[in-house]
Amino acid sequence: MTTSPEAPEALVNFRGKFSELHSELNRVFIGHDDLTKTLLAALIANGHVLLEGVPGLGKTLLAKSLASCLRVQFSRIQFTPDLMPMDITGGLQLADEGNGKVQLKFVPGPLHANFILADEINRATPKTQSALLEAMQEHQITSGRETMALPEPFFVIATQNPIEQEGTYPLPEAELDRFMVKLLLGYPSESEYGRILDLTTGTGETSVRAVCTPEELLSMRRTARAVLAEDSVKQYAVRLVMATQPTSPYATANSKKYIRFGAGPRAVQNLVLLAKVHALCDGRTVIGSDDVRKSFFPVLRHRLVLRFEARSEGLNADAILNSVLKEIRE
Repeated sequence: MTTSPEAPEALVNFRGKFSELHSELNRVFIGHDDLTKTLLAALIANGHVLLEGVPGLGKTLLAKSLASCLRVQFSRIQFTPDLMPMDITGGLQLADEGNGKVQLKFVPGPLHANFILADEINRATPKTQSALLEAMQEHQITSGRETMALPEPFFVIATQNPIEQEGTYPLPEAELDRFMVKLLLGYPSESEYGRILDLTTGTGETSVRAVCTPEELLSMRRTARAVLAEDSVKQYAVRLVMATQPTSPYATANSKKYIRFGAGPRAVQNLVLLAKVHALCDGRTVIGSDDVRKSFFPVLRHRLVLRFEARSEGLNADAILNSVLKEIRE
């Protein structure tokens, strides 16, 4: 990754730290270069990530490796059907004060950390899944009459197996909308299988180093926020999102036929925020239409509610979004 000598110091520092994080992550997670870049971009854009793939592809490894790259407090929550909301948020418990008296005290749950790995989130019931909503959106939790702020930076990466697998529950739409991006983890290529075997079946041990502090991460977030977005590019992002709404004047024929509910304002916000990080990674301090298009599928694919016609014809969200992207011009 090269940087022009005229680039502002903040841009140079940003690109250097991003490259360091990406290189460190790739030492233990083989392949899927675009996916890992988007994962890092979402982290820097102050968004949460939903990572989907069949078992055994390394979803948990990717999340834990990213946490190890950051000098932050890490907490892993293994979601199961019998997990209750209080198990993750914490709650009031009787505590012995040592003089024969007991008192109700709040005992924090695993959500009280900077980096949350919600492992196999779709194996928990909707009631427990919904307990994440306040934490993800407001960076706080409420217990009884008290509201407690969560430590900053706060970031959730949730893994899930595809919905069609047994023993899973679909995530509520309100919770899905809180995730900035949904990333699909596919199978490795033939050459990547060889590298995975060399890494995991040999005698050597490979681990990642902590290369980013909380202060550096917050600084990168401030740098990303300062990236400029011209009105024409923002309007392009708005039209793309409105094109997924069946009643919108920008709705395409496929949107009207296959989409029941489209994306809303939060999708536009996340589209621009993620595009700002992509622009910085390319050495620019102004976003362009290409940055918006690069962010389009990860930001939008989990926000569409499809009609029966789409499922009956074997169409997924990405196929419909692809037609939207082709029809809506800059």
